[in-house]
Amino acid sequence: MIRTITLVLILCFYSINISAQGCCSGSSGNPIAGGVSTGVLQKKQLEFSANYQYTFSDKFFSGTSNTINLFESLNSDYLFLKTEYGLDKKITLSISAGYYLNKAQVGGMKPTQSSGLADIIIFPRINVLNKDMPFNRTEITLGLGLKAPLGSHKDSSLIIPSINYWEINPPISQLSSGAYDLLLYSFFFREFKLQNLKIFSSIFHINKGYNSLDQKMGNYSSIALFVSKILKNNIGSTLQIKAEEIRKMDAGNVWNSDDLEDSSGSKKIFMIPQLSYSLNNFSFFCSYEIPLYQNIYGTQIGSKEKITFGLSYRLLSKQEISLD
Repeated sequence: MIRTITLVLILCFYSINISAQGCCSGSSGNPIAGGVSTGVLQKKQLEFSANYQYTFSDKFFSGTSNTINLFESLNSDYLFLKTEYGLDKKITLSISAGYYLNKAQVGGMKPTQSSGLADIIIFPRINVLNKDMPFNRTEITLGLGLKAPLGSHKDSSLIIPSINYWEINPPISQLSSGAYDLLLYSFFFREFKLQNLKIFSSIFHINKGYNSLDQKMGNYSSIALFVSKILKNNIGSTLQIKAEEIRKMDAGNVWNSDDLEDSSGSKKIFMIPQLSYSLNNFSFFCSYEIPLYQNIYGTQIGSKEKITFGLSYRLLSKQEISLD
């Protein structure tokens, strides 16, 4: 078991160093990129996955209504890498991280642009129910994980060049929240074998911690329902409806803490169609996030466009050689 865990850690950190990935920006909406919900892998099964996510918005809201833009747009190009290993038939260990190729706030009083690592996530999951019947299959999986910061949460911009005055960028422009967060996850799966139909749902919660600036980003909660069906020629389709809530932040003792707290947090509902294609041990997918409802606290930039391309590869590792 020790050799197995060591192998997984080496592979994960090797992948992170090669591809320079990062994940979970403290205030960028979806906290984790990487496709639809998952249960657990088979024992000794290994999965590598990588995603590219493009996000863009130029729409501002106050409550549920459009309002005047405070700056031109917010956009990002984001890579995400995840490695998972089946420690047991009921337990899967996941380690993931990511990298912002670019994260930019365009226009306004304080335009910003940055790139780099964000966070690393260690996320074990355990299968608590797996009932396989002739015509259907049911699974329930629970997860408990930790997100640790890798990227900066206190980048600053030059505001008044004549006096060399700098100011810390707002949280939405930072690469990371700078805090250690607790992740809670539950996953329910139901397969109808004759109809080739899968229905599953997930509940996900991130309990945010405080960073070195004494700031606490708002806790994140979401519930999602998925319907998935294999069409033909290894092509699958999935439709997801997701409702999420981000609580208001505790901005700490910064000079504009009241403004930051009042204009933080939201409630949103998304529809996310996805197409996937499987070939041998590879799987490719593309998804597009469509906002159906947005209730923004205060005045903030809302959601507009998010498209994700990803691929994954699964294999069974070699069996350990018995010395008996």
